Amino acid sequence: MAFPEGFGWAAATAAYQVEGGWDADGKGPCVWDTFTHQGGERVFKNQTGDVACGSYTLWEEDLKCIKQLGLTHYRFSLSWSRLLPDGTTGFINQKGIDYYNKIIDDLLTNGVTPIVTLYHFDLPQALEDQGGWLSEAIIEFFDKYAQFCFSTFGDRVKQWITINEANILSMMAYDLGIFPPGVPHCGTGGYQAAHNLIKAHARSWHSYDSLFRKEQKGLVSLSLFATWLEPADPNSVSDQEAAKRAITFHLDFFAKPIFIDGDYPEVVKSQIASMSQKQGYPSSRLPEFTEEEKKMIKGTADFFAVQYYTTRLIKYQENRKGELGILQDVEIEFFPDPSWKNVDWIYVVPWGVRKLLKYIKDTYNNPVIYITENGFPQSDPAPLDDTQRWEYFRQTFQELLKDVTVTFCHDCEAPQPYETVSPINLFVCVCVCVCVCKLPSLGYVFISSMKN
Repeated sequence: MAFPEGFGWAAATAAYQVEGGWDADGKGPCVWDTFTHQGGERVFKNQTGDVACGSYTLWEEDLKCIKQLGLTHYRFSLSWSRLLPDGTTGFINQKGIDYYNKIIDDLLTNGVTPIVTLYHFDLPQALEDQGGWLSEAIIEFFDKYAQFCFSTFGDRVKQWITINEANILSMMAYDLGIFPPGVPHCGTGGYQAAHNLIKAHARSWHSYDSLFRKEQKGLVSLSLFATWLEPADPNSVSDQEAAKRAITFHLDFFAKPIFIDGDYPEVVKSQIASMSQKQGYPSSRLPEFTEEEKKMIKGTADFFAVQYYTTRLIKYQENRKGELGILQDVEIEFFPDPSWKNVDWIYVVPWGVRKLLKYIKDTYNNPVIYITENGFPQSDPAPLDDTQRWEYFRQTFQELLKDVTVTFCHDCEAPQPYETVSPINLFVCVCVCVCVCKLPSLGYVFISSMKN
């Protein structure tokens, strides 16, 4: 299997999932620290990320894995509360700066390009206590944090992700309450958080553009999670429309404002407004952007970063009872084809990634695309014979190579990376409804000394 010149091989991690050292050397608590320490059934077996993979003290071992794999890029996230313990520049933790400086310098010394994510779900608890992503004040806090990071690390970091999977964060944390802070606001909180996430990203992009880009010459975007969605019955008009609507809510909700015109898709606005009216709300539950905000948001991405794992089928499900929630607003139910092979929530559907990338190419004027996450899990405990995983990768790569113009940019100064998660085992927890489960390992180097 031959890959085009300039194809980048990468791996991705997130601070809370790998670092450990949750209170070491002046780090402040983040929402995941609080959430997991509260115990109960919200996290599988009351596990925490207090130790995780121990990357805070074992970075040199991680670097050996990165070199052994021959990666060209390595994506990692900064712990906001390790750098700024209370989320503000009122107190700066020099030991946090030293830690990330070492990672960046070691990567560059070994010919690996760092891709840095500013925020991967681990909001400083001090800022959550002030309203978190439901409060408009978070926009200014995030912009100041972003400027601090650009100023501190931007002389060496040239590829930035502002916010990881804003679409997942808004729904899981602030609509369903499954992620921290763990308080559901069904039908309202997810939209308010999304509104602030989009504006925070745009503000930080403009800060980079006006204050740092000329000297640092870097690129800035945000990453979006995207499951490819197909109509359950391709001959059903209602299922076809439901699948289109689902993609619009799932991906275009964030992508259209940022890449096209600064505003939400019309079907999103009309669908939520209609539901809100039926439910007795005086106005739509979806906040509106002002004209000035639309101008500020439009065009605030230098590449399209997407994270694909799997595909689902979509069936129209009318919200007859007027229930509150994002899925209820979309009026769908989703499920896998029973013939698809899977481990946990990830079903092997290689053609889904190609359809997704073609959709992005056609909808967003052929942008430069970074696949910033992709992977296949192992069961727990993870078997060392991971044939199924590598078969997943092989089939995925075959789909990508069917039309490389969809996924690779040949005219860019830097190679566009394909990233898998991750070079080491991660602490990952998620729950579905009232049940809590631990996601199987997505790493591809087994660490036998892991403790939780």
